[in-house]
Amino acid sequence: MSRSARPAEDVAQDAARSAGLIALGVGVAAAAVTTAVVGGFVAAIARAVVTPDRKRTERVPIHAVDTTRGTVTIERTADTELQGRYSLWFGGGTGHMRVGEVLGTTDTTVTRRIIAVDAGDPTNARRGRWGGWFYLNPGELDVPVEDVDIPTPNGPAPAWVVRADDPAASWAVLVHGRGVTRAETIRAVPVFRAAGYSVLLVSWRNDGVAPPSDDGRYGLGSTEWEDVDAALRWLAAQDASSVVLMGWSMGGAVVLQTLLRSGFADLVDGVVLESPVVDWHAVLKSQSRLMRLPRPVRKVAQRLLRTPVLHRLTGLRHPVDLRELDMVARADELHVPILLMHSDDDGFVPSSASHALAAARPDLVRLAIQTTARHTKLWNHDADWFDARILAWLTEVVQPTSATHAS
Repeated sequence: MSRSARPAEDVAQDAARSAGLIALGVGVAAAAVTTAVVGGFVAAIARAVVTPDRKRTERVPIHAVDTTRGTVTIERTADTELQGRYSLWFGGGTGHMRVGEVLGTTDTTVTRRIIAVDAGDPTNARRGRWGGWFYLNPGELDVPVEDVDIPTPNGPAPAWVVRADDPAASWAVLVHGRGVTRAETIRAVPVFRAAGYSVLLVSWRNDGVAPPSDDGRYGLGSTEWEDVDAALRWLAAQDASSVVLMGWSMGGAVVLQTLLRSGFADLVDGVVLESPVVDWHAVLKSQSRLMRLPRPVRKVAQRLLRTPVLHRLTGLRHPVDLRELDMVARADELHVPILLMHSDDDGFVPSSASHALAAARPDLVRLAIQTTARHTKLWNHDADWFDARILAWLTEVVQPTSATHAS
């Protein structure tokens, strides 16, 4: 029988079968495209977590600058409306001013006192970047400063040394957070010097100051601790016998990993944490909610970071397992006193994990809580509160402990 002479029902069945195959093919293709899109989105989220910002974006609108009156009017936000002393960068980061007290507010703006313009002309600035690190160089504190290079696995990492007036074996190592530099930590120099400590302000890989890692990615504390370990090795060569580590934000995660992994951890008699990342799960959960990401996206992104081979989609050379960085879960491994300072309105790193760590180790952790200081800005909002908590803890807890160890 010729093809044209086939029964009508056979032709109809073939047509239906062909249509079904076409529909199936379209469905498979659509599913493949959807999977690729979703997979790419998850990989992009995971990659963003470990990728340093190459450009610091100026997001705060500047409405007016009055150099005669010494005032600046900017957009009102939860950060910019708080009393205290802060930095405002402008002009693509080339300009910098320091601002102080709030002089007035509207529903959308806040006017503040300009303390000083350190660089650039703010007159025509339209946007700026708000920040907590107030000083740019420790020399501004009228203290003697030495520039040194700390040998790290990636090469020499610049550091500042501010020695105590009376030579002492006690040191403080200050560790900055994500997306900033060692200048963030200058705020703590005066209180440590007041307690008789020499201070080492370090840089670490991928911060734009220290040599980058091979992959140019954050390890979220799992790799950066090696640079703080190098600082402890340098201090051991300086005959240091007692060290306090202090870390801000992700620097807190770096400090805690140093405490657990460093071969020089026996030098450490105490740890200070300011707005620290104690548990990355809590941070990513909070940020995911702000971004309105579905829970499965966050979960898969975290799994991507820790899974061998797949981790390469993020640019990481080695996997990063956030479970190993959860210090609430590993609280029983801590062994030195900790002063933990956090603000409950942090806005970036939720204080819940800090509360949980303090509850898990009340024998070691002294918790100092603010309610309206935001992220890494406890000193900015209330320097007297900040200094008093650290000084009391050093004199009441750490120094008696280090004296006992020395005897």
